[in-house]
Amino acid sequence: MHNLASLIRAVPDFPTPGIVFRDITPLLADAAEFARCIALLAEPWREARVQAVCAIESRGFIFGAALATTLGAGFVPLRKPGKLPPPVVAVDYELEYARDRLEARNDALRKGERVLVADDVLATGGTLCAARTLVERLGATVVGASVLIELAALPGRARWGNASPLHALLSY
Repeated sequence: MHNLASLIRAVPDFPTPGIVFRDITPLLADAAEFARCIALLAEPWREARVQAVCAIESRGFIFGAALATTLGAGFVPLRKPGKLPPPVVAVDYELEYARDRLEARNDALRKGERVLVADDVLATGGTLCAARTLVERLGATVVGASVLIELAALPGRARWGNASPLHALLSY
């Protein structure tokens, strides 16, 4: 059995100089290790009565859909602008270098539904926090978040805060 971290390739200066991109494709290509990864991401939530997993476009979809299946929950994609037919609910947010938006169908979640937010990487926390805001605007309750990778030198965890648990499988 591999160490999961050994299946994540560091690509320096991609997509811009100074950035170290974490390439997850070797992990995804290893069926046994990807299954183990999903089991480990799901472990803290097995008793949380998660009813839906909301995942962030696009790499988050890979983990979110697998987590939803593992947890016996529904899957709700949180999309970039213009990808869903109306009516949608949207949240605008700041990135390190730009503004962006997440959208979901206005009927994607039920009031009070218990939701796990999933993504591949937690960096500054802007996207993950926007996802939490979007879920709450839809009337659901965020029970926590699960990410494959946390970039510990960045303020993502602090920005997420203590309102609900945050589980990161790997930290760089």
